[in-house]
Amino acid sequence: MNAMMRRVVIGTAAVSMALTMAACGKAGNSSSSSNSASSGDTKTVGLLLPENSSSVRYESFDKPLIEAKVKSLCPDCTVKYNNANGDAATQKQQFDTLVSQGVKVILLDAVNAKGTAAWVTDAQKKGVKVIAYDRLASGPVSAYVSFDNEKVGELQGQALVDALGANAKSANIVMINGDDADPNAGMFKAGAHKVLDTGVAKIAYEQSGEWKPTVASQKIGAAITALGKNGFQAVYSANDGMAAAIVTALKAQGITNMPVGGQDAASDAIQRILTGDQAYTIYKAYKPEAEGAATIAVNLLHGLDVTGVATAMTNSDGTNVPSLLLTPVVVTKANVKDTVIADGLYKASDICTAQYADACKAAGIQ
Repeated sequence: MNAMMRRVVIGTAAVSMALTMAACGKAGNSSSSSNSASSGDTKTVGLLLPENSSSVRYESFDKPLIEAKVKSLCPDCTVKYNNANGDAATQKQQFDTLVSQGVKVILLDAVNAKGTAAWVTDAQKKGVKVIAYDRLASGPVSAYVSFDNEKVGELQGQALVDALGANAKSANIVMINGDDADPNAGMFKAGAHKVLDTGVAKIAYEQSGEWKPTVASQKIGAAITALGKNGFQAVYSANDGMAAAIVTALKAQGITNMPVGGQDAASDAIQRILTGDQAYTIYKAYKPEAEGAATIAVNLLHGLDVTGVATAMTNSDGTNVPSLLLTPVVVTKANVKDTVIADGLYKASDICTAQYADACKAAGIQ
């Protein structure tokens, strides 16, 4: 186990220990006293996730992990779940329904985080606590659980520079960013620019892929038309779903062996990394994020202090929000075995299907 993986495992274990201890804590008298439970449903956590088209993480990891952790901390509690399928209006209806049903704690991963201020404010007036999950929703949220998203972007940018190697300083690159309505996308972009603005020769083409693989495919097609097949040497993609579409579009134009990066550590991205079709992804350990959010939600249901788990602070419209911010990790072919496999995100058998058996063997994954 290498040093990076030891840090991941130790960090995950530390978070898990903190969550267990925090769930058993007594109500605090700090600034989180406003978190005390109001009259209403103290046995239900609302969970609203944004989509499942550009990343399978929400249905495959976040939802079941949150449900399991809530149940372990509060056996008679339930989770009311909805996925907005990328539609902000649908998510608003789902949010309003939870509030009208008397749900007092809602985990919200917003489709359009900039557009939630009015809903969160109205919910707060009704005694509802909203936890911003993965994306910092606007409005008076009670807590925020995510990763250091600007650091994610920095890691993406550096991984792309590393993939270019000695050619980085003379390379032109294409950037396909996430949805402008998502504040995480802005932080990924800002972090990536910190590295790429000086790490490569030029960002020759930059557009939003809107977190949609079809849009990303269209944008890389436009980049090829504008720059020519030899006019750029690498592609930054804000996530793995868009990266998959970009790789397919490049191959359709006869462009191969070009570094393309992503994010989310999707299983198909790991397979593309092993075959060399994708240079890297960013692994954000879903378990500590989901379990941290679930622990905070249960604490809020029971009127307990959340700052034992949400130990950081994030400024949101001039207000400091108690936050749990986790550390992401770059995954390349060299450390697949020591990251997503060793950490139990995937079994070797999940990745090493017949088509990828040789690539797995070459990477030391059996």
